[in-house]
Amino acid sequence: MAYTDALFQLGMDLTRSSTAQKEDHGQTAHLAPDLGKDDYIERDGVRCAGTHLIVDLYGAKRLDDLKHIKETLRRCVEAAGATLLHIHLHRHTDKGGVSGAAVLAEGHMSIHTWPDTGYLALDAFMGREARPELAIEVARGAFNPARVAIKEHLRAGTAPGRVLRAVPKKAPAREKARVAA
Repeated sequence: MAYTDALFQLGMDLTRSSTAQKEDHGQTAHLAPDLGKDDYIERDGVRCAGTHLIVDLYGAKRLDDLKHIKETLRRCVEAAGATLLHIHLHRHTDKGGVSGAAVLAEGHMSIHTWPDTGYLALDAFMGREARPELAIEVARGAFNPARVAIKEHLRAGTAPGRVLRAVPKKAPAREKARVAA
């Protein structure tokens, strides 16, 4: 029951009507422009599907201003040279934070804010000719953070990346023995 209610709150329960379902009802997905070439790109000598940036803003301002956040996402997409297909934002009622995403022809950009702690998480994945790193200065100017941390990952690259934690397919024999005991 809790699972069903959670999906309903997200607008994903197909057995009950919701605002999110009505918003998209009867529509097909927007078509991304066909650039007539391979979607893989080369970044820093690595052939990959795109660049994924994880950006953390600490001590940021205006994190509960929905209109400001939406406009900033639009400007970030424009600065990166990406093609905006759709933006959806949601205000959280408990602490006033905002979560949302911009769907792009070249990838996506998502945002999550915590006004009570001044923290903003920005996630930008873009391929083709888009340059997500150019969106960082737009976000910095819009939210005036005290500190910014950026991590970059080249997605589906031909060069091996750093693995933070690998999950084995099967538990090692000693783990199985401990579980069975």
